Amino acid sequence: MTDAGYRGEHVQLVVLAMSAGEDRIVNAPPGQEAAIVLLEGEVAFDGEFAKRTSVFDQRASAVYLPPDAEITVDAVGDVEIAIVSTLGYNLTSTDDATIVQPDDVIVQARGKPGWQRAVHDVIADAVPARRLLVGETFNEPGQWSSFPPHKHDGRDGEPALEEVYYYRFDRPEGFGFQGLYEAGGEAEAVFVKHGSIVGIPRGYHPVCAAPGYRLYYLWALVGDPRQLAMHEDPVHRWLNEP
Repeated sequence: MTDAGYRGEHVQLVVLAMSAGEDRIVNAPPGQEAAIVLLEGEVAFDGEFAKRTSVFDQRASAVYLPPDAEITVDAVGDVEIAIVSTLGYNLTSTDDATIVQPDDVIVQARGKPGWQRAVHDVIADAVPARRLLVGETFNEPGQWSSFPPHKHDGRDGEPALEEVYYYRFDRPEGFGFQGLYEAGGEAEAVFVKHGSIVGIPRGYHPVCAAPGYRLYYLWALVGDPRQLAMHEDPVHRWLNEP
């Protein structure tokens, strides 16, 4: 695949392909923090090996980089990684990089029939990040996620977080849709396919997978405070009633 990326106000996402034998120094810029997530392939993070044949086959391996920290990524084979970083902060830290192993990833089953999904917390409570949260969500065919529709833009008292999604499917022809809407405001449906990136600066953002195709998205949120507290669309809250 070709490199792809997104740059918002407070979050940046870059997806990189590396060839076997290539090495790259990845750093968190001054005042910012970053995370590296292995999507596919085999790498060494400062000599510590990690392997993932597909996002659908193993839990993630990742690295958290506090401000000014760096790590060397050596591609053992052809590799795809995602690099997420914060923007617009002035953070300080004396911490070293934190390597997250697959067994460190917290897996949560969420939802009810029709919107059942698995959520993997990668850079979350166990990692000493200041503004950054990173995880992965997996929809089975035909299932919804980020549902009932929720948001975290701070307009209803919840913590204000900016978000970005990066999509993959278990088959390259797979697809799904992401809704983006605000109460009483604009609404659109985004056609998402393998490699799509969608920035979510505000509003509700439900996702559905087409029948027959498993859907995956890497999500990254940035904000202050670093707290994932969602505001559900009030008109759909009845869906969570017993």
